[in-house]
Amino acid sequence: MRRFQIEKPWSFMSEVQHETVYFSGHVQGVGFRYATLDVAKEYEVAGFVRNLPDGRVHMEVEGMKPEIEAFLKGVGEAMPGYIREMERRSARREPQFRGFSIR
Repeated sequence: MRRFQIEKPWSFMSEVQHETVYFSGHVQGVGFRYATLDVAKEYEVAGFVRNLPDGRVHMEVEGMKPEIEAFLKGVGEAMPGYIREMERRSARREPQFRGFSIR
């Protein structure tokens, strides 16, 4: 499996906003992960996106809250009509990711 990653250092921050996001709908086999990676290039976010066996897409993303909000809006705009539901869980924590990747 190929792994794609965009590097964005977070070492200067002690805590960041973290979101665990599950997308459902027609989100596998349509380029969703690659579109998400392209959108991530436009924002100061880090994390990963991956397909799940149940047909959903799982994303872990961290950064400043306004960046995450804009990034998630950008993902929705890049994949109109494919996302039926987006389940989100938020927390603040120390950064755990460097860059954004497809897993």
